[in-house]
Amino acid sequence: MDSVVRYLGGFLPVLLILWARYSFQAVAMALWLGWQWAKQPGATPFHAAHPKFQAMRGMLLLATSAICFYGVQQMPVAEFTAINMLSPVLITLLAGLLLKEQVSALRWALVIGGFAGALIVIRPGSGLFGWVVLYPLTCAVFYACFQILTSKLAVLESPYATHFYTGLTGMLLLSLLIAGGDFKFLAAVQSAAPWQLGLLALIGLLGTFGHLLLILALGLAPTGTLMPFVYVQIAVAAAIGWLAFDHAPDGYAWLGISVLSASGAAAAWLNLRQVAADQLPDSIVLRDTIAD
Repeated sequence: MDSVVRYLGGFLPVLLILWARYSFQAVAMALWLGWQWAKQPGATPFHAAHPKFQAMRGMLLLATSAICFYGVQQMPVAEFTAINMLSPVLITLLAGLLLKEQVSALRWALVIGGFAGALIVIRPGSGLFGWVVLYPLTCAVFYACFQILTSKLAVLESPYATHFYTGLTGMLLLSLLIAGGDFKFLAAVQSAAPWQLGLLALIGLLGTFGHLLLILALGLAPTGTLMPFVYVQIAVAAAIGWLAFDHAPDGYAWLGISVLSASGAAAAWLNLRQVAADQLPDSIVLRDTIAD
């Protein structure tokens, strides 16, 4: 999706792309929930037990998407994705600072390792990227907050209702922004070629079903189990960047990507190990603690 956004951003305003992405999600999920209600008139598929959290989640994802959509216009998708992969280590950091969870020295070392990997990719002072690195860094912070809130909501709300309200929040906020500004919305839509409108629909499709799968996954497995799979994004982003934009990360970038991936994967492994330990009887945990 990021690669399509980068390409389409050369033809259409990014604000229009953002609005299309969230409007597609809101409409698609409204149709799905409406169909569920039609099959079972007594059901309440649109019910939200925690509307404030739903709105907060929607705003966090909208902020993440806005920063990402504008950021990939300024720097290669592979490097942007790699720096954005600070999210798993930031989740560890936020868990300690905001949720007051106990964070071990090893976990703090992995947080530092993740930032070191990001610094290798960015290479401050080299003039390679400049201030635009604030896009993926800020995006990583917002996305880490979004992940923590999603993991909490996953077991409290219907994943389909959650997905609908996330799309609706983004669509409403963007519609207000468009209506209150001087953005020529209708002119931008009318000037778009049919293939560009097709790519807008593709972005909406990828964003809608990608995040729906994320919600469903978080309802079935712990975050630590799922985080290692996130690093597949880097390889996919690098492959698409090479095929579509003739760009490949250099040696230093691959080194930084490797450090980032190793730190994030290790943090995820520790989370998974902790979940497994929490499920063991106290006598086994005590025995292993003494042995260590």
